[in-house]
Amino acid sequence: MALIDYFIRRPEFDIFDMNVDHLPGVARIHAALFKPAWSASEFHALLLQESVFGFVARQNNAASGSAMGGFVLTRSAGGEAEILTIGVDPRYVRVSLGWRLMQAALGRARQDGAEAMFLEVDQANVAALALYRRLGFRKVGERKAYYKPSGPDAAPGGADVLRLDL
Repeated sequence: MALIDYFIRRPEFDIFDMNVDHLPGVARIHAALFKPAWSASEFHALLLQESVFGFVARQNNAASGSAMGGFVLTRSAGGEAEILTIGVDPRYVRVSLGWRLMQAALGRARQDGAEAMFLEVDQANVAALALYRRLGFRKVGERKAYYKPSGPDAAPGGADVLRLDL
């Protein structure tokens, strides 16, 4: 092991089923990424629904504790699945957590019998669009003014509706 590796380690993460103990961390990450943010109680209300499931990425090589790196929340019903929300802590955007969380969600949706996965993505979110393209999603629709304006003079943002056949 190089001396630099001893002092600076690349974070490593494991993927777990989301549970209520994870929700404060999930809400914290959501608040850092989205306005308006969902609270831990809003996530809890969704997670209580039989058709909703989620995954979290928790750091496994932290010196103390295990940092939450990201999450995905998904609904699967009637042969279709939908990503309700996904987020990666800005500190960990370059460690493939989005990819790994999406793989977990896609795998579970397939197990649940879903034949397609849908999601809406901000048309300005270049990184997310690139991730979804790499996963095989394709644009099937558009929602004008889907996202609230980010500032007093900003216009509402549009969203692309994406689909992946499972």
